[in-house]
Amino acid sequence: MFLFHCCIVDGLARLFPMYSIQTLHQPKLRYGCFIGLFMTLIVIEGCQSSVHSPESLLDLTYPFDEQTIYWPNNAPFHWEKSSWGHTHQGYWYASGVFSASEHGGTHLDAPIHFAESGWSVDEIPLSHLTAKAIVLDLRSQTRLNPDYTLLVEDIAKWENQYGIIPSHAIVFLLTGSGQYWPDPSRYLGSPTPQDTTTLHFPGFSAEAISFLIDQRAIVGIGIDTASIDPGQSQTFPAHQVLGKANRFAIENVAHLEKLPPHGASITALPMKIKGGTGGPVRVMATVP
Repeated sequence: MFLFHCCIVDGLARLFPMYSIQTLHQPKLRYGCFIGLFMTLIVIEGCQSSVHSPESLLDLTYPFDEQTIYWPNNAPFHWEKSSWGHTHQGYWYASGVFSASEHGGTHLDAPIHFAESGWSVDEIPLSHLTAKAIVLDLRSQTRLNPDYTLLVEDIAKWENQYGIIPSHAIVFLLTGSGQYWPDPSRYLGSPTPQDTTTLHFPGFSAEAISFLIDQRAIVGIGIDTASIDPGQSQTFPAHQVLGKANRFAIENVAHLEKLPPHGASITALPMKIKGGTGGPVRVMATVP
């Protein structure tokens, strides 16, 4: 016991060199040093825990492959190997070639997609591509009506429960359509998904988007369907209102059901295509 006591005192003397061995033999001071050491360890552990672990980061992006859903009549994603194997010099070398339309898979619609003077995808400020994430869950409505559109009243109900939507946010609609990915017939709500007049899936109303822009100063919106306009739309009013206000949309967002209604933050970085009307986007959420 005496040896254990001496080892503790010697250890404290190394950590607190301002005190002599004789001083540290005093019980009160020794106890104070123990408390200080304990609190220091708690602070260090807290700092380590605050660093993002893999569990706190969520990828909201579908992988791009031959099954990726694209807007009907748009060229699909294609990738092939151009070089693949060991060279004559003995080292490994691999390279591929891909091609695709701008609007398919998890992608971002730039304002110019529906507004002649709107930003192209390369002109969207980086400050708009990282924002608070707001998620409106419409699954109870879309189960009854696959063509349901978000109304201003739905926004009011959400705010009554969670508070006013903050400015500089991206508002996402969780419709439940993601459960059907990558089956085009079920995801697009039609046995003939190449016929755009037969599509059935939920979306935003133009009135709801106008409210979010004018009254809540959002920077963008997102949805887990192929379009922010409902499937039956033929004039795309939600796209028109959004583009004219220089706001962007993210479509075919994956795993929205894993986000909380508020509190998460989003980083969405699209391929920087000069003059592009949109492009593939990697969407990452930081979840508290």
